[in-house]
Formats: sequence, structure tokens, C-alpha cells
Amino acid sequence: MKITDIRATTVTVPLQAPLRHANGCHWGRFVRTVVEVETDEGLIGLGEMGGGGESAEAAFRAMKSYLVGHDPARLEELRFLIANPTASLYNNRTQILAALEFACLDLLGQKWGVPVSEILGGRLRDRVSFASYLFFRYPNPKDGSGEVRTIEQLVAQARDLKERYGFSSHKLKGGVFRPEYELQCYRALAAALDGDRFRFDPNGVWSTETSIWFGQQIEDIRNDYLEDPVFGLAGMRRVREKVRMPLATNTVVVNFEQLAANVLDTAVDVILLDTTFWGGIRQCVKAAGVCEAFQLGVAVHSSGELGIQLATMLHLGAVIPNLSFAADAHYHQLTDDIIEGGMFKYEGGSIAVPDRARSRRET
Repeated sequence: MKITDIRATTVTVPLQAPLRHANGCHWGRFVRTVVEVETDEGLIGLGEMGGGGESAEAAFRAMKSYLVGHDPARLEELRFLIANPTASLYNNRTQILAALEFACLDLLGQKWGVPVSEILGGRLRDRVSFASYLFFRYPNPKDGSGEVRTIEQLVAQARDLKERYGFSSHKLKGGVFRPEYELQCYRALAAALDGDRFRFDPNGVWSTETSIWFGQQIEDIRNDYLEDPVFGLAGMRRVREKVRMPLATNTVVVNFEQLAANVLDTAVDVILLDTTFWGGIRQCVKAAGVCEAFQLGVAVHSSGELGIQLATMLHLGAVIPNLSFAADAHYHQLTDDIIEGGMFKYEGGSIAVPDRARSRRET
């Protein structure tokens, strides 16, 4: 089987309401690039990357000169063709590599008649648990619905998601308002959903001193972890010395050099593996193996996925033995998806790992 063509298409899918975060807002939609890798056997594999537009589509078109004629099963060779360490100093293609790897694994699954999790070593679980992902939100500009600004609105959002999807772990995206107000919000969530688990993420915008203060104020809550309160391994290490809960990151440990540094001088307890940020599912599986050896916690990170990338997250969660926490997902904030048959379904706070290649809509 040989690659004959690579196509990229920008898609947008509406959100229920604009999602606020420390660096601004997801303004009412997710913009993604859907990648199609076609072979001489007529099979088409799909991948997904965050962002879109002419520049993203052109970046994938440029990969054709590298990959047309390439066997999609030779994934290590593909990695070194387009994202070897030296070339990446000049042109970092990590997320491009991830989307192409997704598509190649999809092709292999179709060719061999197995789900991707079987290619990655075989599933250990048939369902992957997820946390609710709670955001402060602006009102939907079309109908004014969906605003989350007050404590009452936030608690109502969490209760609604728990009732509809069965979540028992809840993540609040912070860094939007003053830390003192977000502390009140977080504590109100914990009181309203007594017995559940919680995690907080201000996207690394706080000072080390504010991070320590906030962490000490929530030590009595049943925390999964405190995620990226400050940016950088040095800042995280200082916070870790002063608070009594695990620290997690999806920003300062996103490659093997950083993971090695964290192993040698621990700053982070839980590594949030992102199938895009790490350059593919296989890289995440490798990183999970390192974390297992050094007894670091592992969870699956969400970077704003549609159904194609969600499938990669499910296959990753299915095969790593040391999955320590419920995964993150923005998915329940979407109004629709691009996959045929409708959106993946939550049941009891979890989603079933795909057991076959899903058919897709035209994108």
C-alpha cells in the first residue's frame, strides 16, 4: 500500500457558547483542519489538526513531495522524513506529523480490519472516562443563551453536565477572573458536587506566589490535581514544594527532552498527554511508558477536538496501563460533529472506544 495523495480541508463546528480562557476566548466555534491521506488501494485515512485556513492547508500540501509513494505502515520513517530533530529546529512540524500519523493509523486499521487500539498493543479498557470541562462563557451571540459568569451559573452548568453525561470528575478552566473570585467558584463547585473529584487549570498565567496561595486554599478539596498554575518547570517546582496535591501539565512537558528533565528533577506529578502536542498517538504511548517506569501519573489532554481527534484520544486511553485520571474533552461543548452517524455518546461519564472504522461525512 502506497500513499498517492494528501488533501487538507478547513472546517468549523459551532460551540454552544464562546468559551473563555486565560488568553482570550474560543469565539463560538472550533476551527480545525481535516487531513485525508489516500492510497493506491482506494483507502482514505483521516487525521485532524487544530486551526485552519490557507496556510494550514498549504503546509499539508507541501508534505506530498515527501510522502507520495511512501508506505503508511512505516510510521517511524514518516516521523524522520518530516519532523526529525534537526529539521524541527527550522520548521517545527509536530502537529502536522500528528495529523498525518492519525491518518496512516486509520489506513492500517482499515487495511488490516482492526481498530487502531489493536495496532497500538491492544486495548486494556473498552471505555474511557472523562471529566466535565467547565468554562466561564460569554452568551451565545445569536440567542443570548449559555452565559457562565456567576457562581450560580457555574454550579448550574456543572450539575447539568453531570445529570446529562454522568461525569464524576470536573475541571474548571480558570485564569479569567481574579484568583480570589475563581477560588470562590471552585469551592462552590466542590460543595455542590460533594463526593466528586475536581481539577483546576488557569493556563499558567499566575505568578508562583499566587499559585502557592491558591493551592494552599484548596488542599481540603478532593483534587485530582492542580494544572499549570504557573508557566515553566522552575515555577512549577517551587509550587510543588509548597502545596499538598499533585501538579499536572500539558504545557511544560510536551516532549521527551522536557520529560527527561522532569524525571531528573521533578516539578510535575501528572503528565497530560495530548495526541497533537506530542506528535501523534504513538509518541504518547512511548511517553506513558516512561511515566510508568518513574511512577508519574498520566491523563489524556484535550486541545479542542472534533470526532477524528477524539477517536485518537479514545484509542490512547484504551491502551496505556497507567491511565491515572479521567480524560479531558471539550467535546460536550460542541453542537455537532463532522463524523457520520452523529456525535460520540457519553454514558456514565465515559465514551466507548471505537471497535471499527467509522464512516464519515463529506468534509
